[in-house]
Amino acid sequence: MALLGAVEAELERAIELRHRLHAHPELAHRESETAASVAAELGVTSSPAGGTGLLAEVQAPRASASAGAVAIRAELDGLPIEERTGAPFAASSGVMHACGHDVHMAALVAVTRAAHRLAETLPAPLVAVFQPSEEAYPSGAEQLARGELAELGPAAVVAAHVHPELPWRSLSLDAGTVNASCDAIEIEVEGEPSHGAYPHLGRDPVLALAQVVVALHAQAGRRIDPLAPASLTVGSLEAGTAENVIPARARARALLRAHRRPDRLALREMVTEVAAGIASAHGCSARVRLVEGEPALQNDSAIVERARPLLAGAGLTVAPEWRSCGSDDFAFFGALSPLAMAFVGLDGAKGFTPRPLHHPELLVPDEAVGAVARAQAVLYLAGAGYD
Repeated sequence: MALLGAVEAELERAIELRHRLHAHPELAHRESETAASVAAELGVTSSPAGGTGLLAEVQAPRASASAGAVAIRAELDGLPIEERTGAPFAASSGVMHACGHDVHMAALVAVTRAAHRLAETLPAPLVAVFQPSEEAYPSGAEQLARGELAELGPAAVVAAHVHPELPWRSLSLDAGTVNASCDAIEIEVEGEPSHGAYPHLGRDPVLALAQVVVALHAQAGRRIDPLAPASLTVGSLEAGTAENVIPARARARALLRAHRRPDRLALREMVTEVAAGIASAHGCSARVRLVEGEPALQNDSAIVERARPLLAGAGLTVAPEWRSCGSDDFAFFGALSPLAMAFVGLDGAKGFTPRPLHHPELLVPDEAVGAVARAQAVLYLAGAGYD
């Protein structure tokens, strides 16, 4: 547990870095300056990975020869949101770190610097993964899982993510599925254009699509076991250019989320079936395009069991069991090794105003840098087999 003490010594510098990162966020696949800022503070050599990402490895020269590396992931990208926090280090570019990624990065820099100073005592090599494009496709995690990180062959991959709904100084760390899979769907309904005064001369794709949207929400509640987490969200509708014209086509974009793979497949099938049937009933046709996203995120039970007893020494308590239909491309790393993601509570932190993730007024407190760093360190130790 010497690593935790070494992390504390790095926090002041890490908080300064957090301010700089927060003030200058960059969108997915454009994080070059962010990566450069991180690389300059790491204290160890890093190499480009996944396009604009970074990998940095801290060797453990006295670890067992069989000890595989443990990778810790932090995300580089911001979101296309106009910040409204009023913080002195707020961004002013129309891009914002509204999901805590600046905190995750600064924390991982602190852990990496601390591990480098204690390399002789580490139980396993540590790989710091600064991943691009968590918030957009193509997924940065998927790229790394098929590329540079796969070549390193980590024995475990871990991460910690802030969450405003969980109590401050607590950590949600549960075995099994904790986040949902996520698939993006585009539905296009094609009809026959006409003047709005003569609807009988056309076939209205707007009316058909409206019925599709209503039916999809109803059917999602009838196709999936109500005890199994799953959700459907239609977040975008597009049609027409004038109020007195029936357009030729209308489009909707939606997200499908599920904890269980059979439910994931059932939701996909449902969208195609409902869209085709309702469009046909309106004299229209429908086309459904799927962009397959991340799988469900499943925490490894062995890592969780080893990590929980270490939390008290890190000044953290175990939060009540918490799972969600949120999704994270961190789940792609499950193709390489066992995973564990913990959620670091913010609710009740001094000066913290409760706001949901991705909200323009969400400002994660500076103290969370230390909480996340301690969580990352505990997960590293648990991934390395320390108990």
